[in-house]
Amino acid sequence: MFNVSALPAFSDNYIWMLEGDNSQVVVVDPGDAQVVIDALERNNKALVAIFVTHHHSDHTGGVAQLTEKYGVQVYGPSDSSFKGITIGLKDGDTIEELNSTFCIKAVPGHTLDHICYFYNDQIQPKIFCGDSLFLAGCGRVFEGSMRQMLDAMSYFKQLPVSTQLYCTHEYSLANLAFAQAVEPENKQIEQKIEQCKKLRAAGLPTLPSLIESELQINPFLRTNHKVVKQSALDFAQQPLTCELEIFSAIRTWKNNF
Repeated sequence: MFNVSALPAFSDNYIWMLEGDNSQVVVVDPGDAQVVIDALERNNKALVAIFVTHHHSDHTGGVAQLTEKYGVQVYGPSDSSFKGITIGLKDGDTIEELNSTFCIKAVPGHTLDHICYFYNDQIQPKIFCGDSLFLAGCGRVFEGSMRQMLDAMSYFKQLPVSTQLYCTHEYSLANLAFAQAVEPENKQIEQKIEQCKKLRAAGLPTLPSLIESELQINPFLRTNHKVVKQSALDFAQQPLTCELEIFSAIRTWKNNF
């Protein structure tokens, strides 16, 4: 088992630090090496591995400096354009770190090489999902297709509802504003906005979220709901004949929100 803490980086990134026994640490998506180095030295921890979800520089920019300093293995997608990965992973693989097993799920869409790390604990599962799923949102589709991103949403929807969601950006309030535009009468969204405002006012992350909560507030997981469908139709101003077209309309709307 391990504990998770957030290391803020840049303007809105989080580098997740997983702390196991014997002061051993894994970090996820270290875009900034110095943030990690400072945390390790401040807490007297030893870095043992790095997890990478995709190739974007705000997730990988600190990897070279960290590997040079600590000599650790770097897990990441086997098909990534990022060359700093030492152990390539593909969909269905499992890895062992911090006496814990992580299952790898490929979720192309945001990028073609995007993967998630799922820790399937019976009490409190956790998923480290990079930029694929956010609190009340999902990643922008840069390299993949809308179909791939919708398939990723289908994967997240079937996870245990107790799963903690560790995404890597503090986008929650902006995402919730959009979610409220899609579902103006959704009381859970209204409650989540108030909760997140209080957390941010206190200087705290709004993360992790829970899959249970996302199923109630995240429009990208709610494309089968009547109000979301109607909002997509109102935005598109044309017939939408399937879930993929509804999802695509909502994602396109969010791009310009």
